[in-house]
Amino acid sequence: MPHNMSLGRAGEQRAAQHLADAGYDIVDRNWRCSDGEIDIVAVRRDVVAIVEVKTRTSRRYGHALEALDARKTDRLWRLAFMWARAHPDVARGRRVRVDAVAVTGADPAVGAVEHLQGLR
Repeated sequence: MPHNMSLGRAGEQRAAQHLADAGYDIVDRNWRCSDGEIDIVAVRRDVVAIVEVKTRTSRRYGHALEALDARKTDRLWRLAFMWARAHPDVARGRRVRVDAVAVTGADPAVGAVEHLQGLR
Protein backbone atom coordinates (compact mmCIF):
# COMPACT_ATOMS: atom_id res chain seq x y z
CA MET A 1 0.00 0.00 0.00
CA PRO A 2 1.45 3.41 -0.92
CA HIS A 3 2.59 5.55 2.01
CA ASN A 4 -0.08 8.23 1.52
CA MET A 5 -2.84 5.57 1.57
CA SER A 6 -1.57 4.00 4.80
CA LEU A 7 -1.12 7.48 6.29
CA GLY A 8 -4.70 8.34 5.33
CA ARG A 9 -6.09 5.14 6.82
CA ALA A 10 -4.16 5.69 10.05
CA GLY A 11 -5.47 9.26 10.19
CA GLU A 12 -9.04 8.06 9.68
CA GLN A 13 -8.62 5.55 12.50
CA ARG A 14 -7.28 8.30 14.80
CA ALA A 15 -10.17 10.59 13.81
CA ALA A 16 -12.74 7.85 14.44
CA GLN A 17 -11.26 7.21 17.89
CA HIS A 18 -11.29 10.93 18.66
CA LEU A 19 -14.95 11.17 17.67
CA ALA A 20 -15.87 8.09 19.69
CA ASP A 21 -14.06 9.53 22.72
CA ALA A 22 -16.12 12.72 22.24
CA GLY A 23 -19.37 10.74 22.46
CA TYR A 24 -20.11 10.08 18.80
CA ASP A 25 -21.24 6.71 17.50
CA ILE A 26 -19.43 5.80 14.30
CA VAL A 27 -22.17 4.46 12.02
CA ASP A 28 -20.33 4.28 8.69
CA ARG A 29 -16.79 4.45 7.32
CA ASN A 30 -15.58 4.90 3.76
CA TRP A 31 -19.12 5.02 2.36
CA ARG A 32 -18.98 5.16 -1.43
CA CYS A 33 -21.39 6.10 -4.15
CA SER A 34 -21.05 7.21 -7.75
CA ASP A 35 -20.25 10.80 -6.67
CA GLY A 36 -17.47 10.03 -4.19
CA GLU A 37 -16.67 8.81 -0.71
CA ILE A 38 -17.43 9.88 2.84
CA ASP A 39 -14.63 9.07 5.29
CA ILE A 40 -16.71 8.83 8.48
CA VAL A 41 -20.36 9.17 9.40
CA ALA A 42 -20.83 9.80 13.11
CA VAL A 43 -23.98 10.35 15.17
CA ARG A 44 -24.33 12.18 18.45
CA ARG A 45 -27.75 12.99 19.84
CA ASP A 46 -29.70 14.85 17.12
CA VAL A 47 -26.78 15.30 14.67
CA VAL A 48 -25.45 13.18 11.82
CA ALA A 49 -21.91 14.39 11.16
CA ILE A 50 -20.43 13.68 7.74
CA VAL A 51 -16.71 13.85 8.47
CA GLU A 52 -13.90 14.49 6.02
CA VAL A 53 -10.50 13.49 7.42
CA LYS A 54 -7.29 15.17 6.28
CA THR A 55 -4.01 13.69 7.50
CA ARG A 56 -0.60 15.33 7.18
CA THR A 57 2.78 14.48 8.67
CA SER A 58 3.52 18.18 9.26
CA ARG A 59 2.33 21.69 8.46
CA ARG A 60 5.27 22.27 6.14
CA TYR A 61 2.94 22.86 3.20
CA GLY A 62 0.12 24.46 5.17
CA HIS A 63 -2.67 23.29 7.44
CA ALA A 64 -4.45 20.09 6.42
CA LEU A 65 -7.85 21.79 6.41
CA GLU A 66 -6.70 24.31 3.81
CA ALA A 67 -7.33 21.53 1.27
CA LEU A 68 -11.08 21.91 1.83
CA ASP A 69 -12.05 24.59 -0.65
CA ALA A 70 -15.61 25.57 -1.61
CA ARG A 71 -15.77 22.98 -4.40
CA LYS A 72 -14.80 20.13 -2.06
CA THR A 73 -17.14 21.36 0.66
CA ASP A 74 -20.01 21.50 -1.84
CA ARG A 75 -19.23 17.91 -2.88
CA LEU A 76 -19.28 16.82 0.77
CA TRP A 77 -22.72 18.38 1.20
CA ARG A 78 -24.01 16.52 -1.86
CA LEU A 79 -22.59 13.28 -0.48
CA ALA A 80 -24.11 14.03 2.93
CA PHE A 81 -27.60 14.28 1.49
CA MET A 82 -27.05 11.17 -0.63
CA TRP A 83 -26.00 9.26 2.48
CA ALA A 84 -29.02 10.55 4.42
CA ARG A 85 -31.39 9.46 1.64
CA ALA A 86 -29.76 6.02 1.62
CA HIS A 87 -29.99 5.70 5.43
CA PRO A 88 -33.34 7.21 6.45
CA ASP A 89 -33.49 5.07 9.60
CA VAL A 90 -30.41 6.87 10.97
CA ALA A 91 -30.97 10.32 9.46
CA ARG A 92 -34.66 10.74 10.31
CA GLY A 93 -35.17 13.34 13.03
CA ARG A 94 -31.54 14.46 12.97
CA ARG A 95 -29.89 17.42 11.33
CA VAL A 96 -27.04 16.74 8.94
CA ARG A 97 -23.75 18.56 9.41
CA VAL A 98 -20.48 18.42 7.49
CA ASP A 99 -17.36 18.38 9.67
CA ALA A 100 -13.64 18.04 9.08
CA VAL A 101 -10.98 16.44 11.23
CA ALA A 102 -7.31 17.23 10.72
CA VAL A 103 -4.71 14.79 12.02
CA THR A 104 -1.18 16.16 12.00
CA GLY A 105 2.00 14.37 13.03
CA ALA A 106 4.65 11.94 11.86
CA ASP A 107 2.65 9.13 13.50
CA PRO A 108 -1.10 9.67 13.07
CA ALA A 109 -1.81 7.33 15.99
CA VAL A 110 -0.51 10.02 18.34
CA GLY A 111 -0.74 13.10 16.11
CA ALA A 112 -2.61 16.28 16.96
CA VAL A 113 -6.33 16.20 16.21
CA GLU A 114 -8.49 19.20 15.33
CA HIS A 115 -12.25 18.86 14.79
CA LEU A 116 -13.97 21.62 12.84
CA GLN A 117 -17.76 21.41 13.05
CA GLY A 118 -20.24 22.77 10.56
CA LEU A 119 -18.46 23.42 7.25
CA ARG A 120 -20.40 25.61 4.84
